Amino acid sequence: MDYKKTNAPSNTVTRDMIQLSADTDNIYETVKIISKRANQISVEMKSDLEKKLQEFASFNDNLEEVFENREQIEISRYYEKLPKPVLISTQEYLEGKVYYKNPAKEKENF
Repeated sequence: MDYKKTNAPSNTVTRDMIQLSADTDNIYETVKIISKRANQISVEMKSDLEKKLQEFASFNDNLEEVFENREQIEISRYYEKLPKPVLISTQEYLEGKVYYKNPAKEKENF
């Protein structure tokens, strides 16, 4: 997933809770959906960052030598400037890109 292509804001935004919970009619269920998606995004971002930083890992056990690699610093800064996973997942939810279902509600309909 390309995180820069998302149109999620980089800072916190006040949301209308009634509009946010319009699909589920329950704000707690909406928050749960957004938080689960945020956890998925967070795990994905962390694994991507670890893969990129693994290239720069040195396997020396010498504590005196610490090498600062300019590319490693730039990669870290890139990930620090990205919107937080909660903001990305909230934006995805508002755009209708998040698929969710509630098995308890589906049992009631049968």
